[in-house]
Amino acid sequence: MKNDNIQNTVTVIGGGLGGLFVAAFLSKEGYRVTVLEKNKVIGGGLQTFNRHGVSFETGMHLLGGMREGGALNKICRYLGIYDKMDIRDTDHDCMDQITYFSDGKTYRVPEGREAFAEYFASQFPSERDNIHAYVDAIYKMVDEIDFFYLRPNNEHVYTHSEEFMWPADEFVAHYIKDPKLRDLLSYMNPMFGGVKGKTPTYIHALINVLYIDGPSRFAVNSQQMADALADIIRQNGGAVIGGDKVVNIDIVDKMITALHTQKGNVYSSDYYISAIHPFEMLKMTDSKAFSKAFRDRIAEAPNSYSSFCAYFIFKPDSFPFINHTCYCQQDYGKVWNYADYDVEDWPRGFMYMTPCEKNQGKYAVKMVVNAIMPYRVVERWSGTSTGKRGKEYDEWKQWHINKILDRMEILYPGFSDKVEYMFGSSPLTIRDYYDEPEGALYGMFKDCNNIAQSQVSIYTKVRNLFMTGQNINLHGFCGVPLTAVNTAEAIVGHNVILNKINEYNACV
Repeated sequence: MKNDNIQNTVTVIGGGLGGLFVAAFLSKEGYRVTVLEKNKVIGGGLQTFNRHGVSFETGMHLLGGMREGGALNKICRYLGIYDKMDIRDTDHDCMDQITYFSDGKTYRVPEGREAFAEYFASQFPSERDNIHAYVDAIYKMVDEIDFFYLRPNNEHVYTHSEEFMWPADEFVAHYIKDPKLRDLLSYMNPMFGGVKGKTPTYIHALINVLYIDGPSRFAVNSQQMADALADIIRQNGGAVIGGDKVVNIDIVDKMITALHTQKGNVYSSDYYISAIHPFEMLKMTDSKAFSKAFRDRIAEAPNSYSSFCAYFIFKPDSFPFINHTCYCQQDYGKVWNYADYDVEDWPRGFMYMTPCEKNQGKYAVKMVVNAIMPYRVVERWSGTSTGKRGKEYDEWKQWHINKILDRMEILYPGFSDKVEYMFGSSPLTIRDYYDEPEGALYGMFKDCNNIAQSQVSIYTKVRNLFMTGQNINLHGFCGVPLTAVNTAEAIVGHNVILNKINEYNACV
C-alpha cells in the first residue's frame, strides 16, 4: 500500500544493490524516495543482459544468507520480496568443487559447518584437529559482528579479537600446517579479492561462513531482485529512474541543495544517499565540504582487482547442468596471488558455473567463467568506451577466451564442440557499467596494514548526505544489503529497522 503520511524525501545516487535496498527500507518507513541510476537498466551487479536470446547475470551468480534463518532471507521476507523471486539451493552434498590441474585432484565440498570440517578432515586426516579448530575460529570471529546476524548493537562499542585484523593467509597458516590444505581452504579468495599479507581475516571469515552455511542461486536471472525492490519503492510513492546519470551536486553550508543530471533534470530532497564509489561521487562536486586530505585519501586508496569473464552458450542437450560452483587452480600455492598477472600462465585460477534456468533440466543452456585480472592489463584501452575499443582489443579478448577454452578442454574433452556461441568481457566492461574505478570487483581494497585508508563512513561532512554500497563495511550480496540497513538507520534511528526485521520474522 502507498503511504499517505509521507513527510520527508530522499534521493539516492545509484540504482545498484545498495541503492535499491536502502531506498526500499526508507520507502517502507514512509519516505518518498527517488533512485537515479546512470544505466538504462537498474540493478548494478543484479542486472542481466541478453545475447542470442539467452540472458546472463552480470555479477550476482551465487547468493549467501538466503537460506532459512539467514540475514538476507529475513531482510527479503520483511520487505515482502522473498516470494516474488525464484531462488534455488545449490547441491547440499557438494556446494563447491575445486580442481587442481597439477595433480588432477578434485575436491567436492559439502555445505554445513560440521560436514565442511569433516570432509576436509577425511582428505587430510593428520590435520583433523587443526581443521576443526580453524572452522571454530572463523565462526567465533563472525559471531563478533552483530550486524551479520541482525543483532541490535551499541553503535559506539566495537570490540574484536586479536586475530580479527591479521592477514588472512597468516590466519589460515596459524591453524593449518599442510601447505596444500592451506591453499585449499583459501579457495574462496575470488569471492572477496584476497591478497597475501594484506586481506584482513574478518573478510575471509565472513565470506567463508556465509557460504559454508549454504549458498543459493537465482533461477533465470538476478534482475528479478532489482525489479522486486523497485516495485516496493514505487508502491510506496517513490520513483526509480534509469538512464539519467547525476553529474553535479550543489552543496551550500555543508548541505546538498540539488542534484543535476545528464539530461538536465534537477532533484532536491531532504536527504541524499550516495550508493556509488566515493571517488565517483567526489567528482560530482568541487565543494570544500570535502577536504583535500579526504579527497586525496579516496583518490590514492587502492582498489580491489578485477576480472575477465567468458560466456558460453551451448548447443542443445550437449553439456550437463552443474548445480554448484566449480573452482580450478593451476597449482597449489598460488591462490593468494591472483593479482599477479602473467600472460604465460594466465589464468592461474578461475571459477565457472552453469546458471539455472526456470525449468532447469539435465542439460545446461550456458556457462559463465570468471578469471581474476588486474586492471593494468587493459589500461592501454582506458580511453575507449564499450563497443568502440578497436580490432586489437577484440583480438586480445578472443585470445583470453581461447586460453579459458584450453583449460575447459582439459576438464571436459570436446568442450569446444558443445559451444554454439562465445564472447567475453574485461575489467573495462566492469569499469564502464558500474562506474567502479579500475573495474574493481569489490570496490576499495581493504588492507589490514592500513585499514584507515579504505575506511569510508556512512556519515559525511555534508549533513544531509550519507553513503552506502560495497565500499562501506562489506561488499557482496549479503554485505551490501546489511550496510543498507545501517545507512537507512542513520536517517530513521539506530536499530529501528533492525528491530522491525527481527520482530517481523519472529511472527512468521
